[in-house]
Parts: sequence; C-alpha cells; structure tokens
Amino acid sequence: MMSLSIVKSFKKLSVSVSERHASIQTTLEGLEGLVDLNGAGRKSCPLCPEEKFKACYSHKLRRHLQNLHWKVYVEFEGQRMCICHLPCRQLKSSLGSDQTQGRLVAHYHCVVCSVTIARKTDMISHLKRHINKGETEASYSGSGQAYEIMKELGTNVQLLPNHTTPQKTDTYFSRKMKTNRQLVFCSLAVLAEERNPLECLDAFGATGIMGLQWAKHLRNSVKVTINDINEACVKMIKENCHLNHIRVEGNRTGRQLDGAGDADSPIALVEVVKMDANVIMHLRPFDYIHLDPFGTSVNYLDAAFRNVRNLGIVSVTSTDTGSLYSKSLNVTLRHYGCQIVRTEYYRELAARMVLASVARAAARCNKGIEVLLAVALEHFVLVVVRVLRGPTQADESAKKLRQLLHCQWCEERVFLKPGSMVEENLYRQLPCQCHGSMPGKTAIELGPLWAGPLFNTGFLRRMLVAAVQHNMEDIQPLVKTLICEADCTTLKPFPVLGYSALSNQVECGVVIKTLQKVEEKILYILYFFVLAKRKTTGEDSGNVLKKIKADTSLEHPAFYYSIHRHSIRGMNMPKLNKFLQYLTEAGFRVSRTHFDPTGVRTDATLAQFKEVLTKYSVPTYSSTPQSSAVSSERRQTL
Repeated sequence: MMSLSIVKSFKKLSVSVSERHASIQTTLEGLEGLVDLNGAGRKSCPLCPEEKFKACYSHKLRRHLQNLHWKVYVEFEGQRMCICHLPCRQLKSSLGSDQTQGRLVAHYHCVVCSVTIARKTDMISHLKRHINKGETEASYSGSGQAYEIMKELGTNVQLLPNHTTPQKTDTYFSRKMKTNRQLVFCSLAVLAEERNPLECLDAFGATGIMGLQWAKHLRNSVKVTINDINEACVKMIKENCHLNHIRVEGNRTGRQLDGAGDADSPIALVEVVKMDANVIMHLRPFDYIHLDPFGTSVNYLDAAFRNVRNLGIVSVTSTDTGSLYSKSLNVTLRHYGCQIVRTEYYRELAARMVLASVARAAARCNKGIEVLLAVALEHFVLVVVRVLRGPTQADESAKKLRQLLHCQWCEERVFLKPGSMVEENLYRQLPCQCHGSMPGKTAIELGPLWAGPLFNTGFLRRMLVAAVQHNMEDIQPLVKTLICEADCTTLKPFPVLGYSALSNQVECGVVIKTLQKVEEKILYILYFFVLAKRKTTGEDSGNVLKKIKADTSLEHPAFYYSIHRHSIRGMNMPKLNKFLQYLTEAGFRVSRTHFDPTGVRTDATLAQFKEVLTKYSVPTYSSTPQSSAVSSERRQTL
C-alpha cells in the first residue's frame, strides 16, 4: 500500500552571516552597518519598502532602525531577529482570493528554519517548539529555507514547515486531499487512452504535486502545464521538478539532484507558468483542465469552458465546505445562486449544486456537459464532467436544472416537473401526506440543482482499471462503491481480493476497459459523423447522441435515505446489508452510497422505505420476556 512517508530534512550547515536574512543580527551596529550612515545624502531603510519608509538623512534613519526594528527584536542563542517589513510575506485578503496579490505584513524570520511569522508571541512559541525538538542550532539551507520531503505515489515534493496553514504560506499542501488527487489522476489516465497526447492543465499548482504525478506516471501520453500566480510557488514547483528528474520546458540546462550524475536524463517534461488561472485558460486550449482553488471555484468556471476542447474533461474541486454543506447560507446564495437548508442528504445536495454552476458556465459558452463523477467527502466536493460542444448540448444540459421540493417534516423530496406553467398545488408532487396533516406550509423549494445522473458506469470501471494499474489501493474501495451506486445495485462485481487474485482482476479490468473503449469509440465516430452531416440532413446531433446512449443503463435514483435518521423508536432495526436485501426482495432498486455510510439509495418512497424498515425491525423489549420465561422454566425443573 502506498502510504505517505515524511522525511524531515533540516540541514545543519555552517554558512556565513551574509547568507542569513538581513533582519537577523547580533548587535545594533550590525543592523546599522546594513547601510552607510556616515555618508551624505538620503538613504533608504534596508528592512522597509520605499512606499512604507521614504529615503531620509542618516540621523533620522538611525532613529528609525533603533525604535522600529531593533526595539522589538526576538533573541535566540545570541541572534536577534528584528522585525522586517520587506515583501517576504504577503497576507491574503480572503480565503477565496488565492489568485490575487495580498497586502504586505510585518514579520520575523526564524533563525532556525527561516520561516516567516507575523507576531512576536507566535515567534517565541515557534522557537520553543524548536527547542523541544532539539533543533537549537541556527541552520540555513542553500535557498534560505528548511524543507520537509514528502513522498506520495512515487513523487517527492518539498514542503515548507508552515505548509498546512494557507494564511501563512503560499505553497499550501494538504495530506487530506490525497483521495482527491488520486481520483483526478485516474480520470486523466482514462482520457489519455482516448486521445494521445493530450494537453492538460493544473491551474493551481501550489507545490505542483498533482502535475508532477501526471507527468511521472503517464509520461509521453500527456503534455502537462502547471500554473500558479505566486512567484514562490513557481520557484517551489521548479525545484520539485528537479527533485523528480523532470525537466522544466525551456530550462534544458537546469541543475540536477544532489547525487545524480550527468548521465541521468529527465523522465518527463512539464511546463511551469506564472499566470492568472483565468488568463491562461482564455489564451490556450486544453484537453483536460483541473481547478482546485482554495475555496470556491465559481470564479474560474467561465474561463475553463471558454477554450476546453470538444469531448475534453473539466474536473472541479471545491473546498468551501462551509457554504456547500449548508453552514453559511448567505455565502451559498452569493456564490452559487442556490437556496438550500440543512438536510440529511446535504452532501449530495452540495454536489448537485456545484454541477448546476458548472452546467450554467458551460451553457454560456454554448457547451453541454456529461457528468462522469461526483464525489462529496468531508473536506472537498469533486465533480468531473465531459464537455459536449454545441448549443443543442447546452440546451439539453440546461433542461436538467430544476427546483427541488423538500418536506420539512419528514424530509421527503422530489424534483419539480419541467415546464413553465404554474401548478395549483405543488404539494401534490410530494409522495408524503404531511401537508394534509400538518398546519401551515410544510415544504420549501431548494435549488436550482442538477437533476441528472451523477455517475457514468463505464467511465468509473475504466477508472478502477487505472487505479489497479498504478497501485492506488486507497481509492479502489471508493471507486467500487461508486460503480455499485451508479448502477444502484448491491452486487459486488469487484470484491477485494489477494495479490494473486488481483492479477486476475487486472485482466478482467482490461477486458472491461477494452469493451468500453470500443463502445465509446463507436459513439464518438457516430457523433462526429452526425456533426458532418448536420448541414445537409438537418438532423440534430444532440438527439442522435442521446438516442445512442439511451439504452446503456437506467439512471440511478436521486438522493438517499439514512437508515438511522428514520429508525423507529423502541425498535431494533436490522443490519444495513440485511435491510438492503429486504428492499431488493420487495422489488426496489437499492444500493449503498459514498455520501453517507448509513445512507441507502433507492427508488422507493419514504413511506415504502419506512414500511419495510418497520416490518423487519424487532422491539427492544422482546428479548426480556424470553429470558424471564427461560429462567422460570429452569426454576420449575429445579
């Protein structure tokens, strides 16, 4: 099993004082020696930018250095860290604005690891942690930073000590997003089998680990472009490229890794770009685009669909779980234009809300979408869609945006029927009878939401093959759950087997992949044939494509019910797998869901769901009379 292996490499190097940051001095004379105070004329402060402190004469500059920089220093083993106002550290204006330059903030440079910290008390606590870990020597690496080397999926990346705090660093990295990175990788691997080579973009590189994994494992099948607007991130990405023997395009004479000989040739080629994400997506077309900003992604959807190629793929990762999971309803309305409340199916609600924004952005560019994958876990919401070019496809996608009618008493839900006519009583569309038995308004309208399917079974099967081929054992159970959820079945076509049986699984997966690949190739040939004949015959390509896909499989039911949420008080409900079997025997389609470990996706209504649950539930007091009867019989026999 591939696991995260973290090797902390704090290099203990003895270097000259000139390699330290200018704000770290031992005496006041050393600080004043940074500028010639005895010379004539106006002089600038060495620790302040020109816009903060203008050039002045020596006597005023000396007072400035003493009263502002030296007076508030932090001392550690004879080294005094003075406060610095240079643009070494920038504070982001908001969590969602990672593509805008932040304002400058005063900070200290750590004498041990060179990290920048804003507050004096935080720096003192930071130094105490160094002492507790035994890192008491003032050490400096060649680039003035101390790194952690993290390895994931055979790819090494350097991380700054404060990489887990996005407000304090530009090269943010989260180990909790490993599942997201592997799902995106598998979706790209599937697309790489359809067209070769394909141009793919990681619009928000940060450390560059995702783009490096693409280039390292897919090699010549992809042309990887890693983008970030921050200069520190671009520098870190280039260093990580050299760390993995990957050549940066346009840098043929780049330095090699320590210990690597001149005979080592780069295994792949990537392009590293410093540009705004919206700008690069407007300038260049791509086959695969991945958006993973810190927070919401709605600000970049229009640019992503502007130049993406036909039948290409756009994957969107949203980490603004506060607004997606119904915690900040005003932010939800502002970003996604949706009215929602907290429900038992809030994670699927979040996925459909993101898909609605994606579909609207694609429709504005005269493009439609086919949803391949939608995953909502604790820390992120990931949607992967295929782009279908043409106004007809855009209209078909727009028709799948509907309002959801949600009962606030029993939490029954149903998508409103399409149409523009005003219905006299919307409550008739709900299967429940709460409106007749409860006073007042019992239901609310949520949305607009994506009302179409969330999964493509054939694509998920090919993703499973890619996960097996690249030894991604962590996400294989999740992908298998998604396959069963897409078909709405409890069958286990991909059980977890041993290593010897795993090779058979690979062979079986290849067969499935080949059949699906041939099927999709035929689909694409027919699609392009219809596009070529469209002007002469006048036949609608979107309708033909829809007819070809019509008989593939039934769409899975929308949303799910939690068995714990609807359990009967005073009754012991059956085990979840047994309950799924009972629902299947009752004639309903049923499966588990990755959105909720206790959730059941089924086409049964809530009343039918509760009826089966009540039928097979046992009263909690049933065991007590039996035990007392047995004890009384024993007493009589004695």
